[in-house]
Amino acid sequence: MPRKKTAPTRRRFGAVRQYRSGRWTASYRDASGKEHRAPETFETKTDAEVWLTVTEADLTRGNWIDPDAGNVDFQTYALRWTDERGLMPTTDELYRRLLRLHLLPTFAALTLNEITAARVRTWHAERKQATGATTVAKSYRLLKAILQTAVDDDVLGRNPCRIKGAGKEEADERPVATVEQVFELAELMGPRWRFMVFLGAFATLRPEELAELRREDVDMDKRTLRITEASPELNTGKRATGPTKSAAGKRTIHLPTFLDQPLRQHMAWYAEKEPAGLLFVGEKGAPFRRTTFGRKFGKARARVIDLPQNFTFYDLRHTGNTLLAEEGASLKDLMVRMGQSSTRAAIIYQHSTTSRQRELAAKLDSRVRRDTGRTPSAPPTPPAGVPSGAPVVRPIRRAI
Repeated sequence: MPRKKTAPTRRRFGAVRQYRSGRWTASYRDASGKEHRAPETFETKTDAEVWLTVTEADLTRGNWIDPDAGNVDFQTYALRWTDERGLMPTTDELYRRLLRLHLLPTFAALTLNEITAARVRTWHAERKQATGATTVAKSYRLLKAILQTAVDDDVLGRNPCRIKGAGKEEADERPVATVEQVFELAELMGPRWRFMVFLGAFATLRPEELAELRREDVDMDKRTLRITEASPELNTGKRATGPTKSAAGKRTIHLPTFLDQPLRQHMAWYAEKEPAGLLFVGEKGAPFRRTTFGRKFGKARARVIDLPQNFTFYDLRHTGNTLLAEEGASLKDLMVRMGQSSTRAAIIYQHSTTSRQRELAAKLDSRVRRDTGRTPSAPPTPPAGVPSGAPVVRPIRRAI
């Protein structure tokens, strides 16, 4: 039998009334005249009135959110969010895969306002136990972005994704090949794919940029490549040809002199002959496939001495950028050559390697020798008060 209520106590804004149980409820009408009731009951009349006062203040300041707005289910909202983004094909494919595998199994049946911070924390902890840290970080960032749009749309009052650092990827340091290993890998790939390996390392091109390189993009006299488009391969096997990853991706790459002969040889032997012909095609004249090329790359990698088995084709780009940084390339130099619009990706190549530290020490040694005309040397006998046999270094200049 439903509980009976006392007559409502009228106020300037809203109304409060008491149940026979002794607890209190509150209700009000929004600007459209729609009635809303408090989502919970209150122990005292004062508590109910305070709740109404806060609600009225939210309405006055424009911070009020219709409590029924968040009753849309997460799956419907998330899929519509993805459809409306206008994403690049590879990003769209990634987001839908993350939704299907990592978000919808937990949140699909929940309404947006049922996704609480506690539920997000539980989901995050379970995902960390089930899959890799990078995938969890990507999934968390996607969930947070979807729910932030719900906040911006006044569907949610606050984003429940509040786990500090959960969206940050801590990727393992990628392996770097030596120059000798790059050359050995190129030879093992065979003459048709040899030049692609060189461009991956010494032009630091992305695989999808290499896939869309055409004869008209090459200036053999100036040894330059013009990068304007990319052709990433989707999981379906189709290529999504279009603009480069960002506006910075449109750039001109200057090749080192030692690639002059390999460039001319590849253009004469393997590139399609028409002006818009692709530079890299398979043995049967079709654009190269990631799976076929990957198998060939794996076999060649296994034969290169001391090259890690987790070394990927993309790591050639990492190798080339590291070599440029070690040769003194500035952060801006790296950004331009890599086709990056932000410093985040380029700055990882600014780390100081052991070989670079040895080189700097050698340069410092040369500078000291040049500026002083001599180097520190131990005196024939130790000064007074220094035990015999203790290492003593004479100052470079006479003490004042």
